[in-house]
Amino acid sequence: MAKVLQKASSFYPNYERKSGAKDVTHYCPGCGHGVLHKIIAEALDDYGIRDRTIMISPVGCSVFAYYYFRTGNIQCAHGRAPAVATGIKRVHPNSIVISYQGDGDLAAIGGNNIIQAANRGENITVFFVNNAIYGMTGGQMAPTTLVGQRTTTSPRGRNPQNEGFPMRICELISSLEAPVFVERVALTDAKQTNRTRRAVRRALQNQMENKGFSLVEVLSACPSGWKMTPAQAKTWISESMIRYFPLGNFKNTAESAEPVKTGDSHFSVQDIVQKLEIPAGESRASKIAQPAEAFRNPRLKIAGFGGQGILLLGLGVAQAGMLAGYHVSWIPSYGPEMRGGTANCHVNLSTSRIGSPVVSKPTVLMAMNLPSLDRFESEVVPGGLIIYDSSLIDREPRRSDVEVLGLPATEMADDLGNTRIANMILFGAYIAYTSILSPEVVLEALPMFMKRKKLIPLNTKAIEKGMAYVKNRGQ
Repeated sequence: MAKVLQKASSFYPNYERKSGAKDVTHYCPGCGHGVLHKIIAEALDDYGIRDRTIMISPVGCSVFAYYYFRTGNIQCAHGRAPAVATGIKRVHPNSIVISYQGDGDLAAIGGNNIIQAANRGENITVFFVNNAIYGMTGGQMAPTTLVGQRTTTSPRGRNPQNEGFPMRICELISSLEAPVFVERVALTDAKQTNRTRRAVRRALQNQMENKGFSLVEVLSACPSGWKMTPAQAKTWISESMIRYFPLGNFKNTAESAEPVKTGDSHFSVQDIVQKLEIPAGESRASKIAQPAEAFRNPRLKIAGFGGQGILLLGLGVAQAGMLAGYHVSWIPSYGPEMRGGTANCHVNLSTSRIGSPVVSKPTVLMAMNLPSLDRFESEVVPGGLIIYDSSLIDREPRRSDVEVLGLPATEMADDLGNTRIANMILFGAYIAYTSILSPEVVLEALPMFMKRKKLIPLNTKAIEKGMAYVKNRGQ
């Protein structure tokens, strides 16, 4: 039977979380991230561990792993992936936890995090992409930038007397007692790519066998940051990077290492409540509203530009939802992409437990400027709802398969004396249109998320004005 070559099933069939074309990656031509992604995904498939794999990715190009890998995904603060991976692995010892990091992340602000995790021998796998530069944020000098290498923050080349020498992470980590596997590989030609494949698989096998901490450093091209063609970038790795960062295995004690012993980490909610001595509070389940079926368990994406109170609006919806008795989640998105993007946040209100706080297919879009409507309109599910500020957006949504509510929120806010309360006008319009939250719960939540208490009366008026607009619009 012929073998069918196809994309690994550990990738999403289509990259719905990514903006733009959903069938291609966003990586620059010649970037090594895509190649390493492929190697990891194929290993997850071959070992049958996708369903129990959790990818931890921090700020930088690494953060986009959640676009592509059909695994558990957690994004974390810059450099903190080893700490987050430690917590996840200890709570879920049977999972396969991968910390996926770049050099500007792992070797810089995350330097202490990776050393301590390695020194403890945490049973995790770290894939460390070293392209000698801060690739995503503008090409600044990184801890691994070579001596003499020019970057946007070292235009005359790195000077050891001023910036110190490049850090050799594999040599540093392999000097510790606990790590069981440390290897440096490169993505240059077919031979080196095959070596990378073997190292990636060995590192994952170590975790599957509970052998402890493994790190694979991958020398990878960044043609855009280096101002080279892909071919020139691969040549530069071979002629310059490998000279300072020699390839090879620096430590391999996995065969003789005793498996890491893990205890029972399963706790019931009641166990946690008792352990933390959390007082029993008043049940608010009776305050959950009964909206129409189309508006139940909403997944909201709230978007606009800085200064419009986008994140505050999302916090308000989440806080009111929590008071009403819903399971809630709220996460901000500052746009990790270097170029373009709008400020937005993701909010979930649900009568059942929430699997992921990420809202990739919103049932509700609240857009406060035109770029947000342009960017996110296509993501709304059929039958969903788009609410937009018609004061600042000069076109109606083009979708015919969603409900649309436009109101001049900024103009209405100006009538109340402060255009910055347009977000609360949209809040009032949303609850009046959907009945997802009662006005009483929303006003009760207002002091909890509004830091400037003197503005509470004005924001109360804004919420009430938004509600009134919806109630009176058919009259």
